[in-house]
Amino acid sequence: MSSNKPFFLTTAIDYVNNIPHIGTAYEKIGADVIARFKRLEGQEVFFLMGNDEHSINVKKEAQSRNLSPLDYCDQMAGQFQQIWKKLGISYDRFIRTTEKRHEQSVQALFKKIYDNGDIYPAKYHGLYCESCETFYHEKDLENGCCPQHGKEPEWIEEDNYFFALSRYSERLRKYIKENKILILPEIRKNEIINVIKGGLEDISISRSSFDWGIPLPIQPDHVVYVWFDALINYISAIGYGWDDEMFNRLWPADMHVIGKDITRFHCIIWPAMLLAAGLEIPRMVFGHGFVYLKGEKMSKTLGNVITPMDIADVYGPDALRYYLLRDTGFGKDGNFTWENFLERFNGDLANDFGNLLQRVTSMIHRYRSGSIPAPYYLEDADQALKESCLQLYPEVKACLEPSQGEINFHLALARTWETIRLGNKYIDQCAPWDLQKKGLQERLDTVLYCAAECMRFVGLVISPFLPFSADNLFEQLGIPDYAQPGRLTKELTWGRLPPQTAISEPKPLFPRIQAKKDKQPKAKTAATGKKTKKKEVQEEFKEVSFSQFQQLDLRVGKILQAERVPDTDKLINLVVDIGEERRIIAGIGKAYTPEALIGQTVVVVANLKPTRIRGNLSEGMILAAGNDQDLALTTAPESAEPGDKIS
Repeated sequence: MSSNKPFFLTTAIDYVNNIPHIGTAYEKIGADVIARFKRLEGQEVFFLMGNDEHSINVKKEAQSRNLSPLDYCDQMAGQFQQIWKKLGISYDRFIRTTEKRHEQSVQALFKKIYDNGDIYPAKYHGLYCESCETFYHEKDLENGCCPQHGKEPEWIEEDNYFFALSRYSERLRKYIKENKILILPEIRKNEIINVIKGGLEDISISRSSFDWGIPLPIQPDHVVYVWFDALINYISAIGYGWDDEMFNRLWPADMHVIGKDITRFHCIIWPAMLLAAGLEIPRMVFGHGFVYLKGEKMSKTLGNVITPMDIADVYGPDALRYYLLRDTGFGKDGNFTWENFLERFNGDLANDFGNLLQRVTSMIHRYRSGSIPAPYYLEDADQALKESCLQLYPEVKACLEPSQGEINFHLALARTWETIRLGNKYIDQCAPWDLQKKGLQERLDTVLYCAAECMRFVGLVISPFLPFSADNLFEQLGIPDYAQPGRLTKELTWGRLPPQTAISEPKPLFPRIQAKKDKQPKAKTAATGKKTKKKEVQEEFKEVSFSQFQQLDLRVGKILQAERVPDTDKLINLVVDIGEERRIIAGIGKAYTPEALIGQTVVVVANLKPTRIRGNLSEGMILAAGNDQDLALTTAPESAEPGDKIS
């Protein structure tokens, strides 16, 4: 493989039966930061996104609008790309699975695998969820329903073609354990290894009951199963089957960024398909967490969707980009609340970042007629600011290295805000207004220059995260179009901001906003469409038989995330690894802080019926004993692993 191979980055392609919600935007924004950061370092990047258009749900949606499936997909493609443009997503290629070249690639790969003996005809009978277009075993259902959509799957029987996935169990297990395909975060890797340990079965890869899809090259009255079709976009977009030179230059993918709910498709089925065709497997799959709305996954079915435009059209795209990436690691689940959004906007963006830029530019206009002065001798306060700026890029870069097991956008932003807050503190400490009054002009020049140079450093490092704000910042500093490829390695030395540069008139980056609760979308129940009401959790003590007690499924759990439920002092929202991730609301907040809970090994009632507490979904119970202020968690032995059964 050529050493100058571009960094090939992809996201999952999206169903077009509805416009994206902010959880979908979370994935695209995260991938965009990675792409922009690498370009800024001087690396060539090929960033792929797109739409998945061969879905039975797409056909149904088109019919409901009296449109052909293709006309409907054309309309939705325009809306998707408009949204991504609004959010500043800098993809290099947007693929649609209705493209002729994609069809050509799918048929070529299918034929290759068929000719190699890994596709064969058989009758399929089993459970199928139309909403996610996924086949399920009964053991994978939750209370008889699809775990993603909460609907009972339908039983289908039809003649299909099957892919011999089971033949690749050992090779996949070996490659994953040896990190030949790096699966991150670690919990995703462990989940996939456990799936392979449980045994892989051959999978159906065609449908004969409907015609909206790509015809099989060996039997045109069958269409390719939508997931088999969709995964091939990663190679069809770069020339597989139609441009060998481009394909050989870009493949394999350096990083697939996908949601944690589709890791099995990307970490088992997809690499097995590639191996069956004699192709290289992707180098990395990163399964990011979900964005919940007050603890509950957003979905059209539940009626609790917030779209990116609900925020970007009112508060600007960078406000959404910042908020989604600020609080948790990319591999963990995040939680959206309007209260926290407004707090972040007014605090971090308006008071800290926007305020610093406005102070710097306003004082240069006031004291130096809008021209950046040349510095003189640096004193201790200047040196401290300079050192923070010089360390900013390497420390932010370290937070974004996925090989360390996580992508910590939130830590990268927290580190950037350390420099921003130091910049504000620096101005307070040096007090340029006093220097002006005292006639200390050389010292004033130095302070104004250092403050402006600090903004240049911040603007460069923050530009992958907040591209619109960075462009605004550079325009105000008189250096427009500054965030160009290679700038991070070429320009992050102190003193590169040219003295005598004329800056523009100050304008606020993030004007403060007031919370307007009547304009905030309210979550609705799927059944009634009415607003949910807070309910007190009633605990009832009653006897149970021994046989009833034996029905409890007690599991070892490790707490991965913890945060207080807003407006309560007792409830804590937990994400717990019990072999799979569960979200649990625990009334232990008077005895434990969220920080003290992270990493604790606890005992979980795993088969408790899911319920909602204060609007938050709870999928189990943490065992503890005592009163509110003096609780003790029930813990498991140190040797126990998450998911181990307690008997």
